[in-house]
Amino acid sequence: MAERDSRLWTTGFVLVVITNFFIAMVFYLLMTTMALYAVERFDANDVGAGVASSSFILGAVIARIFAGKFLDFVGRRRMILLALLVYVIAGILYIPADNLALLLGIRTLHGIAFGVASTAIAASVMSLIPPGRRGEGTGYFGISVTLATAVGPFLAVVLIQSVTYEALFVLCSACAAVAFVLALFLRLPEYPPTPEQVATQWRMRPTDLFEPAALAVGSVAFLAGLGWSGVLAFLNSFAIEEGLVSAASVFFLIYAAAVLFSRLVVGRVQDRFGDNAAVYPTLLAYAVGLALLAWSPNSFVLAASAVFIGLGFGALLPCTQAIVVTMSPPHRIGVTTSTFYFLLDAGTGVGPLLLGLLLAVTGFHGMYAVLAVVILLSAVLYHFVHGFRRFRRTPSTA
Repeated sequence: MAERDSRLWTTGFVLVVITNFFIAMVFYLLMTTMALYAVERFDANDVGAGVASSSFILGAVIARIFAGKFLDFVGRRRMILLALLVYVIAGILYIPADNLALLLGIRTLHGIAFGVASTAIAASVMSLIPPGRRGEGTGYFGISVTLATAVGPFLAVVLIQSVTYEALFVLCSACAAVAFVLALFLRLPEYPPTPEQVATQWRMRPTDLFEPAALAVGSVAFLAGLGWSGVLAFLNSFAIEEGLVSAASVFFLIYAAAVLFSRLVVGRVQDRFGDNAAVYPTLLAYAVGLALLAWSPNSFVLAASAVFIGLGFGALLPCTQAIVVTMSPPHRIGVTTSTFYFLLDAGTGVGPLLLGLLLAVTGFHGMYAVLAVVILLSAVLYHFVHGFRRFRRTPSTA
């Protein structure tokens, strides 16, 4: 019985991983092209183009606040299916949209559907992972996003250059439809609301919407997202200024390969040797990657920075998510997951604004150097919020 309970690669787990891949594909297909589409289709200015891109994240952040609270009231499988249905419809609505205001509304709706679906599926997968293999399982689950990171932007560029934006939107809707069909076959453990949850169903205090146990470690994810936003938002501009465009074109492919490797290894390290053995090295690798990016005298160093950022940031997220879920009461896993992703998205979303102000003072090299220091400081933060406990999860403690 114990051997059966420790199985990770069950049919349900495989289905969740594949479903999450197609959900993430839609995000990366559009996130890398939407600003340009707004400019070319509606003559949007820089502000309008930025809002066209970020309104999706805004919708996702709003949705995450409430998705965790109502997850078990609606039902996990039902919430995933409803969100994915809207996900399909929103993808189709891009095609007839004929003005920028309508595009922004669709982007926000699309982001809400993404936020609900991704929060529900990330919370649900934890019930399919054996407690003693939570770090490993969370890492494997995250590989679905890693593959989407590599494939999505590449396909998006090919489609808009060789076909049309309409073909891109059709592909997005098709990916969402595949996710919906796969979700029909999901069989997820459901957790009926406790009497306390029923009594406070419509209460909207901060503790009802956010899990306090997740805020501390989630703050490390916030800083990690802040650093990652500097790469997402400014790498292309930095590469053009430094004459490293060819190296930047393969940066995310190298990054994705490094993430894939790290998630195959670091989760097992976390389960066997404890949280600190995984988190401290990943934060150090992340800081080294940003420091190399700040230096980057040539294409080789830029490629090396992609490796270290992939080994660091890529592995850090499933490690910290596994920590907050393990610390959470079982009936609060939905709220815990939404709290964690809310902080991560908030860091990623607010980053370009703050870093844009910093960029005017420090330049690209100085900005990435500051981010490397921020990640090193996040290791200090982690020590005080969790690392000092020398907490080691085992099947019994989990």
